[in-house]
Amino acid sequence: MKPVPSPSLPPLTRLLEIMAALRSPGGCPWDREQNHRSLRWHAVEEVYELLDAIESGDDTELSEELGDLLLQVVFHAQLARERQSFDFDAVCRGLVDKLIRRHPHVFGDAAAHSTEQVWTQWEAIKRAEKAGSRRERASALDGIPRHLPALLRAQKLLKKAERAQLRPAPKKPARRLSRSGTAAALFELAAACQERGWSAEELLRAEIRRQERQFRRVERAGAGSDARASTARHRSPRRRGAAPLESAAQPFRTR
Repeated sequence: MKPVPSPSLPPLTRLLEIMAALRSPGGCPWDREQNHRSLRWHAVEEVYELLDAIESGDDTELSEELGDLLLQVVFHAQLARERQSFDFDAVCRGLVDKLIRRHPHVFGDAAAHSTEQVWTQWEAIKRAEKAGSRRERASALDGIPRHLPALLRAQKLLKKAERAQLRPAPKKPARRLSRSGTAAALFELAAACQERGWSAEELLRAEIRRQERQFRRVERAGAGSDARASTARHRSPRRRGAAPLESAAQPFRTR
């Protein structure tokens, strides 16, 4: 039996010591079998459970799910520590440095008086940080996580394309769109896919890949300012009977 870390220790210190004990010889067999790859989907599941807790409005559940998500961070940091790569302190130091560096309007002399100015500044700083490294983002479209759900990935792709002027401004819809009407239309599209045995997720992912290839062609050609004409030339013909879809919501913003 392993000793339980002293309750007099700070909670975070106790957590790190417990994680190390679980991974040590004589610790938990399941924990000892895990690696970064085997844990990757656990983090995704915990995020979805956190979303449920947030939407429930239950603070007790929210606190518990935040702890479960923190466990994923601590677990990966312990694995990296065992490999002598980095540890939890290094994760925290990196995050602190990044937050200070990317908020010069708070911790420096830069000016940013609107959310849009903050995001423009954030992206510029991020590009400068990665310049010359193997993580350099040569394209304005780089940096979208591959495993995002298709609809969220589509919105992030559109946001990046519009900021880089690789896509013409959306046309004003012929009729006024409502949030509830757009939601119903999306649901009906999902229902139509279900009836035909199609995967709505895979269909949208395929279309995202097609649109991204087109945006990148425009970008490589240096034709961002002519995106409207270029996109119109390359846009595939609308299938007979297909209804036009217009953007109805602001792009989801992440950091």
